[in-house]
Amino acid sequence: MEREVTASPLPGPRLAEIYHEGLRLFMGQGTLNQTLSRLAADLDQHGIEYMIIGAVALIAHGYRRFTEDIDLVITPEDLETFHRELIGRGYVPQFPGARKRIRTAEGVRIKIITAGEFPGDGKPKPVSFPRPSEASVQIGGIRIVTLEKLIELKLASGMTAPDRLRDLAEVQELIKIRGLDAEFAQKLDPYVRAKYLELWEAVRQAELMRDQQPEAGSRTDE
Repeated sequence: MEREVTASPLPGPRLAEIYHEGLRLFMGQGTLNQTLSRLAADLDQHGIEYMIIGAVALIAHGYRRFTEDIDLVITPEDLETFHRELIGRGYVPQFPGARKRIRTAEGVRIKIITAGEFPGDGKPKPVSFPRPSEASVQIGGIRIVTLEKLIELKLASGMTAPDRLRDLAEVQELIKIRGLDAEFAQKLDPYVRAKYLELWEAVRQAELMRDQQPEAGSRTDE
């Protein structure tokens, strides 16, 4: 079993570095974007089927969220290809024995998930990580998980893992940013439809309340 080492609190200079790297990320620049482009090229060159999920996928679909990492889905057989053909050539395990925690020469961390794994608590459920060829779209030259599958995975994750409630909040942000409606639920697996509609309704009610509030500075006693 892989064991990840917990990092110590970041010193001030490191926080400043992360902040500026985040700004470059949103402008399509910086180390993470360069690493992402190189990773995609390396995977294509070695015939590895892939798609990007996580925070990078959120950014690609319109929700700007900071990240230092890349979350990557590949097939179990391509995981073997990755280790055989790419480890030691710009990619190394984050710690001895790591199979799915990789680090690039620039220090960017890559988390690998294999198709067929289950989101959230990791237990079997109707929603699983699909083969990249079945649920990805090319955005900016990178294979990104589709919006429908991204939302489906995040709902399943937030529904089953108490420490992943952030995934549900991110679905709400996507609903607002992309202007998604109740009909969007029909594009999702039945397992998560009720939760999507619950979050959509919460967004709708919040918007209605804001619309009903008097504008700042308006007279209400006339």
